[in-house]
Amino acid sequence: MNPADIAAGPPVEVTLWGMFWGAHFVVKVVMLGLLAASIWSWSIIINKTLLFSKTEKAMDRFEDSFWSGNSLEELYQTLSATPTTAMASLFVAAMREWKRSFTTASTAFMGLQARIEKVLDVSIAREVEKLESQLLVLASVASAGPFVGLFGTVWGIMTAFRSIAASKNTSLAVVAPGIAEALFATAIGLFAAIPALVFYNILQGRVARSQARLESFADEFSSILSRQIDHHVASERDRAA
Repeated sequence: MNPADIAAGPPVEVTLWGMFWGAHFVVKVVMLGLLAASIWSWSIIINKTLLFSKTEKAMDRFEDSFWSGNSLEELYQTLSATPTTAMASLFVAAMREWKRSFTTASTAFMGLQARIEKVLDVSIAREVEKLESQLLVLASVASAGPFVGLFGTVWGIMTAFRSIAASKNTSLAVVAPGIAEALFATAIGLFAAIPALVFYNILQGRVARSQARLESFADEFSSILSRQIDHHVASERDRAA
């Protein structure tokens, strides 16, 4: 909104479109940027919600298969032939390291437990990184959105006061449109920031729960393999004796 426009013409129509169209160029840029950030945030929210649902269902199916009593070798052969995610990735990575050592000399078992635990830790880190990817965008929008909107508000109010000075008229009909346009920028900033903040916290909570499930499975599976290692080493010693 330019001061000369207010001084020369009637007040801007106070509607959402009218407030946007009548706003100063800088305020328009702020509004469009915040709307783009909001659309980006919602695309991430929808994508991550679908990803977490898919991951949680995949973990449920894997746990059912793993604890069903079927052979781990058969489960490994089935999963290693297809792309895996979440717990299945941990299982395949650990079993792959186990089989590498199992097919070599018995001395390879000396550090096998440590190698398996390292493989499980790396696999967990990779899976968590996949789940956390782009969540920082939501955090950035949540923290920066209100301040960007406030910048648009401050700029709009400055323009409104310049309009008052140019028109030499302090009536509400002259002041209201400029103030409304300025506050509209703050409203859009909050519109972008509030959902981003809410869903960032929700999705981070789901990341934490998924990570806890992965770590719990890694501990249980590591214990299973540890017992197998001890049994194999004992068998080797008996044969050597």
